[in-house]
Amino acid sequence: MTLGARLQRWIDAARRDVMIMYLAARHPDVPWAAKFLAAAAAAYALSPIDLIPDFIPVLGLLDELIVIPFCFWMIAQLIPEDVMEDLRVRAAARIEQVSKSVVGLIVVVSIWLALAAAIWFAVVASHD
Repeated sequence: MTLGARLQRWIDAARRDVMIMYLAARHPDVPWAAKFLAAAAAAYALSPIDLIPDFIPVLGLLDELIVIPFCFWMIAQLIPEDVMEDLRVRAAARIEQVSKSVVGLIVVVSIWLALAAAIWFAVVASHD
């Protein structure tokens, strides 16, 4: 497996895990300790305050590469397996929905840009 393929698998897994944590914080069958840990991990990931500041090259991102996966592992240990499977299915559906939304957004923005370019060229051509 190439480095690019491994990196893409890692990114996809991270995206899925973040979505699972997001959904776990709101799922009624997730224990409160897992909900608290999911909310704390999300807050830490989004917080501008880190254990190691992000502006330090390489080391600045190291804390996220260790803390977030560790939190996800802890959350997964606290959630019953049937609930975790439900969260995996919901996360996959959400990620698919977001992917379709992004494609739709790109199409709409492309149409607007093409329309704006056509109008601009029509105005510029009429002044020449």
